[in-house]
Amino acid sequence: MIVITTKSSLNLKAILAFLLLCFLFKGTAQSQESNNEEIKRLQRSIFIFNFAQQVSWSNLEDLDQFTIGVLGPDRTIIDLKSLSLKRRIFNKPVQVVNFNTVNDIGNIQVLYVNNHYNYNINYILNKLANKNILLITEDYNYNASMINMVNVDNSFEYEINEKNLEREGFETAESLGSHAITSSDKWKLLYKDASNNLNKTKDTSALQEVIIKNSEKEILDKTKTILDKNNEIDTISIKLNDQKNWIDQLNQYNRKQDKKIEDKVAIEKQLEQIINSQIDTLKSQSETIRESNEKIKVQNDFLTTLYQDIEKKQGILKENDSQISKLTLFNYLLAALALLTLIAFYSIYRMYISNKKYLKILKQKSAVIYKQTQKLASQNKELEQFAYITSHDLKEPLNTISGLIVLLLDEYEDKLDKDGQMSLNFINESSLRMKSLIDSLLDYSRLGKIKEYNAINTSTLIEAIKIDLGGMISKANAKITTKNLPIITGSDVEIRLLFQNLISNGVKFIDAKTTPNIMISCIKTEDEESHEYWQFAVTDNGIGIPENYQDRIFAIFQRLHNREKYEGTGIGLAHCKKIVESHGGKIWLKSKEGIGTTFYFTIPV
Repeated sequence: MIVITTKSSLNLKAILAFLLLCFLFKGTAQSQESNNEEIKRLQRSIFIFNFAQQVSWSNLEDLDQFTIGVLGPDRTIIDLKSLSLKRRIFNKPVQVVNFNTVNDIGNIQVLYVNNHYNYNINYILNKLANKNILLITEDYNYNASMINMVNVDNSFEYEINEKNLEREGFETAESLGSHAITSSDKWKLLYKDASNNLNKTKDTSALQEVIIKNSEKEILDKTKTILDKNNEIDTISIKLNDQKNWIDQLNQYNRKQDKKIEDKVAIEKQLEQIINSQIDTLKSQSETIRESNEKIKVQNDFLTTLYQDIEKKQGILKENDSQISKLTLFNYLLAALALLTLIAFYSIYRMYISNKKYLKILKQKSAVIYKQTQKLASQNKELEQFAYITSHDLKEPLNTISGLIVLLLDEYEDKLDKDGQMSLNFINESSLRMKSLIDSLLDYSRLGKIKEYNAINTSTLIEAIKIDLGGMISKANAKITTKNLPIITGSDVEIRLLFQNLISNGVKFIDAKTTPNIMISCIKTEDEESHEYWQFAVTDNGIGIPENYQDRIFAIFQRLHNREKYEGTGIGLAHCKKIVESHGGKIWLKSKEGIGTTFYFTIPV
């Protein structure tokens, strides 16, 4: 095994020596080029740092660190990071970051771009506009950037674009401008020399790469042959090692087995001695146990007799406890019954005293209420008679005035001038309006007097009202729709007047350019005391009611508009309120000016 290992080691050393000799030519050929490239890379980083140091930034005092960005997969970022560990810019630490795309650029002070990656310089300048970022490029056209570098032999030359720098607010040191190239012809010449040197270098490198590839191929073939032989030797070595290890393990197992047998014999002898001593102990204990069992038997007989006596006494005690429990329960029930009887008598007595007191108070209040009711009934009757007599007496002189005005207009119209005729017409219209108000007042006083309620199909009622208001509806081209209208209980005349007033208001109070659209619907609701009501909703698309007038719209003779624009006496909604309340319901509204109004009212189910 030792011989095989030594042989493998010698073969490996031979391979390494052969590889070293084969690559010697490649290392020699590339050594000079590698050294030059490392110098150029270091110079490039130093140039970028020096450019940044010779340009002033307006926000330099606000910066905690100086950031340099590199666009594209350029290994210059490695050189810049290495140099940032040793140098500062304006005595601030330097951070180097990488950007894959132009749109990612931001929060930096300097951006380096190499023409080798074909980025559009004009697009980059537009993206950096007004961001206070210095653009340093390499191998771009003359005056295409802010600061542009070009490879010349083993160093760099550069040119600066003053306009681009000034446009971004940068000021440069005099030393930067004094060493820059100021002629485009000279720049083109330098750029051409750099391109020629680069092409020559590429040709030489290509020839060397061909030679190196051929050498590498021969080396790989010979290395593969050596490795195959080494693999065969290693396989044999592994097998021999496995056999040796197996033999060693077998010998160790045999030695362990021999030792275990000797230990087992000694242990068996000790166990035999221990077992003999335990047998003697067990014999003596068995005798002691036998004697104890005889004593226990005698005691068990005595205990059995004692248990029988105890069971008899327990039976007697149980019978006594049962009787005592029954007597105790009976006593408790008697006490509870007596207590309940006392409480009941006391409660009845208290209720009697309280009811007697409340009955006396109720009689007093009933007498007061009766007197007030009689007084109110008398007053209401007097008010009704007053309203009727007043209205009837007022109508008589109004009729006389109207007749005289008509007579004057018929007989003396041609003798009056225009002002006189106009005045008579105004007097006639005013007397007619006064007559209409008196009629409305009479109607209002009669509302709520009808106590005979019938079943009313509101859907059928609405259809009849549509026929009655046919002229108004047809003239306004109005549309009236209904939904879920129930059968209710109430006064036919008053409920009809209620719906008629609400529908006519929806048709009348509307903008001239709008077509009236009225929707009548109903749902069933409950109040806090679980009383059921039919809740009706009459919605129109009219002119609406201003919020500051909504609290007094149901008062009698309240008008929101002049008579020339909208006709009416201003008592229609007062009629509606009185009708709904006389039926035991409520009426309210929701309105938005210029959009429409919804009148809600309830009728008990």
